[in-house]
Amino acid sequence: MSEINDRSNWHQDFIASNLLVIGYNAWVGHLNQKRGAIVCSTNSPTLGVSGESFKTHFVGRSRLAPFLNAWLAASDTAILHHHFMIDHILEVVDNYDPTTEVVLLLESFDGATFFYLKNLPITPPQCYEQVCKTWDEFQPGVSVNSGSCDQVQPSMM
Repeated sequence: MSEINDRSNWHQDFIASNLLVIGYNAWVGHLNQKRGAIVCSTNSPTLGVSGESFKTHFVGRSRLAPFLNAWLAASDTAILHHHFMIDHILEVVDNYDPTTEVVLLLESFDGATFFYLKNLPITPPQCYEQVCKTWDEFQPGVSVNSGSCDQVQPSMM
C-alpha cells in the first residue's frame, strides 16, 4: 500500500470512529452560529481515562475566511496548497445542509484536509441526541466548550 492510501484510510477511519463527536460538534455549532465548519486537530491529543481526545472547534461562517487565511499563513501548516480552496470551502459552507451534512477540516501531521461529509449514516441532530443520552460516557472524551447537553452555549475558538 502506498503512503497516500495509508493516510487516506487513516482519515476515513478517524472520521468513522469519531462521527458521533464530529456530528455533535457540528450540530452544537449550527445551533449557535448557523453555518460553519468543524476544525479538528489530531496533532496534540490529550490522554485521559477514556482514551485520547482531540481539539475540536466549530468556526462560524463569519469567522471562517479570517481563520483559513491565518491558518494558511502559519508556517507549520501546509493546508490546501491552492488559495482558491478558501473560496471553495466558503461556497460549500454557504450551501451545505447542516441537518444532514458536515464540513470538516482535519489537521494531522504537517497538513490539513478538507472533507465535505454527505450521506452520513447518522445526521448531526441524531449525533447530538445520542451524545446527550450518554453524556456521562462522552463528557470525558468530548472536547467541546458547551459544558453539557442541558444548556448549549457558543463554542469558542
